[in-house]
Amino acid sequence: MGKKNKGKGFEGGIASRAEDFSRWYIDVVKKADLADHSDVKGCMVIKPYGYGIWENIQQSLDKRIKATGHLNAYFPLFVPESFLKKEAEHVEGFAPEVPWVTHVGEEPLDERLAIRPTSEAIIGATFARWIQSYRDLPLLINQWANVVRWEKRTRLFLRTSEFLWQEGHTCHRTEAEAREETIKMLGVYHDFMRDEMAIPTIRGIKSEREKFAGAVDTYTVEAMMGDGWALQAGTSHFLGQNFARAFEIKFLDEDNEHKFVHQTSWGVSTRLVGALIMSHGDEKGLRVPPRIAPIQAVIIPILRKDSAAATLEVANKMADDLRASDIRVKVDDRDWLNPGFKFHDWELRGVPVRIEIGPRDIEANQCMVARRDTGEKEALSLDGLAAKITEMLDAVQAGLLAEAEAFREANTREVRDFEEFKVLIAEGKTFVRAPWDGTTETEDEIKALTKATIRCIPLEGGEADRADRDILSGAPAKHIAIFARAY
Repeated sequence: MGKKNKGKGFEGGIASRAEDFSRWYIDVVKKADLADHSDVKGCMVIKPYGYGIWENIQQSLDKRIKATGHLNAYFPLFVPESFLKKEAEHVEGFAPEVPWVTHVGEEPLDERLAIRPTSEAIIGATFARWIQSYRDLPLLINQWANVVRWEKRTRLFLRTSEFLWQEGHTCHRTEAEAREETIKMLGVYHDFMRDEMAIPTIRGIKSEREKFAGAVDTYTVEAMMGDGWALQAGTSHFLGQNFARAFEIKFLDEDNEHKFVHQTSWGVSTRLVGALIMSHGDEKGLRVPPRIAPIQAVIIPILRKDSAAATLEVANKMADDLRASDIRVKVDDRDWLNPGFKFHDWELRGVPVRIEIGPRDIEANQCMVARRDTGEKEALSLDGLAAKITEMLDAVQAGLLAEAEAFREANTREVRDFEEFKVLIAEGKTFVRAPWDGTTETEDEIKALTKATIRCIPLEGGEADRADRDILSGAPAKHIAIFARAY
């Protein structure tokens, strides 16, 4: 078990990130009050602070999705078994994880109902009723919902039996339009994660082995976590006409011919909260990018018996001024805790900026301000404070992104020798760019030998040169793929 990091008198100690990343992750999730295990095996309880992060992710991403013309809707949690079976590859891919409803009270149902692992089937049946003419296209729908996939091995936020997500489902007149939509929404995810979550991602296409069950092509945004492992942060699928044919989703075109639509689906989930923790956390705990932080600045009044009321009055006035500038702020007025404990507590929770104010500070018309990302601390005048904090929050946001980009760059290697490949993958701290012959057989053998999977073939830089040979088979390479251990 990893060494614990404890501040003096602080009871929220966490495992050392450097020595035990896995234990550190769980410690941060629990001690930063993000989530807890549920009494239902494999499920989680998202606590208010963790849900606040998810809400900000949801609200920010929702604006971007709506800006592209998509509308939100909601579809049933239950999927008739006959619907799920209509697309053979789809049902085969999800069958091991699907829970079934078989009875209502003591009466058996005429048909089993799956609790949705994803919504292509139930949405496809609905779209077949909604679409009649080419004038009904494109149909651009998004849903915020929960899904259930009964996982055998779970980890809070990263993999749970029930989780929250967003799933887009669209229908188009032509293949070209659907493929354009697939790539466009992949770009929305990439930009959102970089600009709002300060997480850089690599856009790429999945191998045939790794693609979504029922898709023609699956595209992904892959992120490097703080231990060098990969996380599939979001996916966008070109479904072609697979589901359209299964559910008879047709339209009458201008040439008076009935044709099947071309479809896409795309989604991200609450695993993004896990991505945030593992991308930005440090030995002190969580670090939350300001744009999605539930609390952007915490004010800690230094309370003395003879001046507590006056100090609190000033602290609350500061908070009101910051809120007027759209800064999410909290005053920590817990008088039963000492300031040192509070400092550690908010560092653990990753609040971007900490503001300290005491009687001497008030006399000097100043406060002490600390950045969570760098630990830098300085005195700032109370005059014009909101503008200075806004500027500091922007600096924290940019700093976290720059740090994550630099980390990924330093831990990505170009490799042409399989022995070197094995060593790097065994260390588990690297994205390896290596030639691949494009065959499932080689992909499977590499995974069996090293536990590395093909995370994606990058949309930029995924082309192999004529001289490139597969890292294992030695056959001519078709692609330069990114290999890594993954969550």
